[in-house]
Amino acid sequence: MKTEEHTYNFVLVLSGVSEPDGRLEDALFEAGCDDAVLAFRNGIAYLEFDRRAPSLDAAILSAVRDVERADPRLAVVFVEPGDFVNASEIARRVQVTREYIRLLVQGKRGKGDFPAPQSGLTGKTLVWSWAEVVRWMFQHDLLEDVAVVNTAETIRDINDALEIRDNPATMERRLKYLRELQGRKGGARS
Repeated sequence: MKTEEHTYNFVLVLSGVSEPDGRLEDALFEAGCDDAVLAFRNGIAYLEFDRRAPSLDAAILSAVRDVERADPRLAVVFVEPGDFVNASEIARRVQVTREYIRLLVQGKRGKGDFPAPQSGLTGKTLVWSWAEVVRWMFQHDLLEDVAVVNTAETIRDINDALEIRDNPATMERRLKYLRELQGRKGGARS
């Protein structure tokens, strides 16, 4: 039985190249990236994919392999749309007003337990995890499509894996911190 495939749209942000190069485009095409468009913004290269695969993670992971096989200079840095979002970006992604999101954040609308921001409390702009926000919205019946949640979590997890791959020491530190935090969770905190 053949697994049904779907088309997934995502962007891979690249390092190793900062301007258009015809040879690079040919190499990407030959490596299997005929379903992507190479573009540059402010000297940052990215590929916008429309890839057919049985799942989003299969689509992204196969695209990463194809890109990095195409040219030894290339590395995939992260996948867009990313996980870090401000209130305006949340509003844009779920197609509501920024005011609606502000009211959710302040607890003046909804159940009042909007996810805590990941960053920005001491700065000007609050930043949330998109995956946490859409999970919360789905759980509170403000978002009907669980695929949006699954997509956000998949992209967040792949970006975390790319970060660890590119800097393996972060994994050792994270595991150390995790062990310390798990050890404290069950017992009294000092």
